[in-house]
This record gives sequence, C-alpha cells and structure tokens, in this order.
Amino acid sequence: MLEDLLRLSPSGSLLGLDPGTRTIGVATSDTTRLITTPLETIRRTKWSRDAERLQAIAEERTITGIVLGYPLNMDDSEGPRAQAARQMGNNLIRALGLPVLLWDERLSSFEAETMMQERGLTKKQQAPKVDSMAAAIILQNVLDLARQGG
Repeated sequence: MLEDLLRLSPSGSLLGLDPGTRTIGVATSDTTRLITTPLETIRRTKWSRDAERLQAIAEERTITGIVLGYPLNMDDSEGPRAQAARQMGNNLIRALGLPVLLWDERLSSFEAETMMQERGLTKKQQAPKVDSMAAAIILQNVLDLARQGG
C-alpha cells in the first residue's frame, strides 16, 4: 500500500472520488493533507461532461493527485463496479494528467450515512450529501494511513 501512496505527488491537495453508476461523490484535502472536505456530488451524464467538471475542480483547487474509490466485493474479488472504477481511473489519468490511486471503498457510504444519522440528519437531508461524504471518508483514510507511514 505504501508504494501506491508514494505514486501520488508528495504535496498539494488531493481529490477524493466515490464513483457510482449515477453519481460521483467529490471531496478534497487541504494542501497540508490533514483534513478532507466534501465538495459536491456530480450527476453522471456522459464521460466528457464528467471529465470537464472534474478538470474544472482540479484546476480551481490546484489538485496534484486523485484517490478513487475502488468498490471491491467483500471477499476481495473485483466485480463489475470495481472494473468500472479501474476504467474510470485510466480515463482520469488520460483526461486530467494526474496520478490516480485506487483505494478500497467498502462500507464508505454506510459509514457516511451513519455519521450523518448521528448528527441528526434525516434520510432526505442525507441523500444529496452521502456520496461526497463517502468520498471524504475514502480520502481521509488515505491521508491518515500516509501520516502513519503506510
């Protein structure tokens, strides 16, 4: 895992993405890579539009690398969603020219929902935020591990 982390630029903000079939949750880190912030949820249309929005965010936030949620099955196997995430990672490298780290995202959406329930948000209030919150959780897991030395 440490080797994967080292492929990312050693400094600058990172973008965290939680890809789904209909949406992409987006989060970012601060430049010191201590904390993450949920940004938005992109409604997926076609790849060129998704890539345009992600490019705009990357430029606005001076992003130096991407952590992409990788939805492995509970038995560690790679199903169709993981294969789609791997393809998205390759597309991101081509479109944005940034390094991409695939990161196990299992249960990140569940964790995001639980956190929001604990904060008293209703299901209706949670719905537009869950994907970006999951992206922030995925990214924060990477930052925490990197701080611990991998």
